[in-house]
Amino acid sequence: MSTIQQFSTDFHRSMRHFSKLVHLPKVLRSCNVNKSRGIHISELFEWAIGTIFSRYSFERATADSRFTTKTVRNCLNDARMNWQRLVLMLGMNLIEYIQGFTDKRRIQALIIDDSLFKREFSKHTELLSKVFDHDNQRFYKGFRALTLGWSDGNTFLPLNFALMSSSKPSNQLGPTKQYDGRTLSAKRRTQARRKMSDVAVELVEEALKDGTRAKVVLFDSWFTSPKMFARLQALGVDGLGMLKRSDKVYFRYRGRQMTVKSLYERLRKSRYATHDNYLYSPVVQFEVNGNVMAVKLVFVPNRHDPSKFLVLGTTKISMKPDEIIQMYGRRWQIEGFFKVGKQYLQFDHTQTQSYDGLCGHLAMVMLSYDILALCQRENIDERTLGDLFFDFGRILPDIEFIKALKRLMTLFSGIATQGTIDSTTVNELLEKFMQTLPSNLVGMLGSVA
Repeated sequence: MSTIQQFSTDFHRSMRHFSKLVHLPKVLRSCNVNKSRGIHISELFEWAIGTIFSRYSFERATADSRFTTKTVRNCLNDARMNWQRLVLMLGMNLIEYIQGFTDKRRIQALIIDDSLFKREFSKHTELLSKVFDHDNQRFYKGFRALTLGWSDGNTFLPLNFALMSSSKPSNQLGPTKQYDGRTLSAKRRTQARRKMSDVAVELVEEALKDGTRAKVVLFDSWFTSPKMFARLQALGVDGLGMLKRSDKVYFRYRGRQMTVKSLYERLRKSRYATHDNYLYSPVVQFEVNGNVMAVKLVFVPNRHDPSKFLVLGTTKISMKPDEIIQMYGRRWQIEGFFKVGKQYLQFDHTQTQSYDGLCGHLAMVMLSYDILALCQRENIDERTLGDLFFDFGRILPDIEFIKALKRLMTLFSGIATQGTIDSTTVNELLEKFMQTLPSNLVGMLGSVA
């Protein structure tokens, strides 16, 4: 497979443009990402991101003559560097740039989701734990990469992350280092063992404090709960997620306590008309800590099995059902980020054993994705992120000399066949050209139709 030349013209130009656009040196200093001496930290970042595009780990990449790979590892493992803040500030600077050519009527949204960060063959990785994968219904060694992203419906940008471990002692596998509780490294490790829904709300709160204009937060059924809706509403944003068809969650509809299943059965037996894109759209009331909260539900049919349905819920009851369905469709963009990260950007391919180093590696992956997203937004053609990655990594093929001659002579023959030029003249030119070639090339060319 083609690999990017680490300092090729295209990547170097894109990296310089990205650095200037997001004010990378200034942001690095504000996040305490710096070096006391030697090469500048921004040049280390360019080498690290170029290595990611090369699909190499830092340990196996070709070292630069100005520094060694140990220099990069020491930078990532530095516990004083605020990687989460770095990703957030760079993302906000990109959002400010993108908003300049985006319709102001377009609704901005934040997206929350997590993905498995595998470390199956690790033994000494810090905070390593057994985490449950809901897709395969089994435990893996590793972490959960909780990610907060921003979307305007066209571009997705990762804004923040938290590499989550397990809070259960029985699931903890890796060693744990002790740090002063006032330090950034200690707070980062404490966050890794907390409840993921609480950390997700904190990530949203930090993004809002930094000036994000998003009014809706999207999440899947794992995060969807009345408590999550209430906590987001207290922050001034509305939640929109898929509800679980659980018998343990009750709400009030027309004075009666119901579940999602019982409400669907009642609506199905009623005379309410269904629609093309959705079945029903009632407004129900959830009670959280004594406070009543209105939530609009949208029952969406399964195209392949009419007996099955999905339920979307949002506290923004002014939205129409079609708008709710369309808005929730944006949530798939974060799944695209995870796919691109794991297939192309070395998402969980690193040999770093330090927890700080893993956070630094994940920040590098998100910065690499920011560069791809910026290129995709600025280009006028509709290329996917995967296409852009391979464009960065594509090496121009060296055509064989004999193939070039064949193509040239075929082109001349085609012109003669079309009748645009006298065929006798073309044949005479070809014969004279063949006479000037060495005998071995004439034999290899053969006859050209």
